[in-house]
Amino acid sequence: MPMKENVGMIDRMIRFILAIIFIILGFVYPTYAVLWFILAAIALLTGLLGWCGLYALFKCSTCATTKPLPKPAKKAKKKKK
Repeated sequence: MPMKENVGMIDRMIRFILAIIFIILGFVYPTYAVLWFILAAIALLTGLLGWCGLYALFKCSTCATTKPLPKPAKKAKKKKK
């Protein structure tokens, strides 16, 4: 099964920011450094790849839709008297 992109741009930016925060937390709290670095790696990889396994599992996507928007209905012309 090919990996179809399911992480949108805003979601990617949030994941990059979270990865940076997790890395900082890994240095601030060295007791839990392994946990913070694992979370940072997951956030960074899903942000770089544009694919999230949990999103795929739940058939969720934050990517922009590619469907064209429906055209608005045309207004009926009024007859002049």
